[in-house]
Amino acid sequence: MSSTAKNQAVLNRREVVARILRDRGEALAITSLGNPTFDVAAAGDGPQNFYLWGAMGGAVMVGLGLARAQPRKRVIVFVGDGEMMMGLGSLATAAVDRTENLTVVVIDNEHYAETGMQPAHAGRGVNITEVAKATGFPQALTVRTAAELEEAVDRILHGQGPVLATIKVTTDPAPTALPPRDGPFLRSRFRTALLGAEAHV
Repeated sequence: MSSTAKNQAVLNRREVVARILRDRGEALAITSLGNPTFDVAAAGDGPQNFYLWGAMGGAVMVGLGLARAQPRKRVIVFVGDGEMMMGLGSLATAAVDRTENLTVVVIDNEHYAETGMQPAHAGRGVNITEVAKATGFPQALTVRTAAELEEAVDRILHGQGPVLATIKVTTDPAPTALPPRDGPFLRSRFRTALLGAEAHV
């Protein structure tokens, strides 16, 4: 088998995200712009999700701050590979902070889906998992098959972090699933989900 065939992505991004969130429990989800937001919303919109919409490059840092503020809850940041390349420095910050309840899931189709499917760095030799390891992530893995995803889910949801999982997915399109876009509404419902009645004090 050629290396090209061996590395050909087979996973569907929407199915991947739904599988991860199926057993999320009280885990909080932060999403970057574009497909990660649509995929998390398609898996089930709710107050435990916070969509950053256009804040490209900042999702991991938002997740890190949240994980530090809510140490008893798992925080899962869903980003695309393009977003992750814009925010590589955030991996170093998360690694040295050693935030144990933080997971970064990179949905990697090796293209810039938002701007026309141009080839991205991850498809041209940049290995995001190895970058995370180099910064000091104690757990960093690449997932290419359904079997590997099943093995990775427990680490994503419960592993001592920070954890990074780069999940290679196809470029197959999926229907857009739009969650709410009202910033104050998203902020308020997320804050209420975290703090309950204290959110209104």
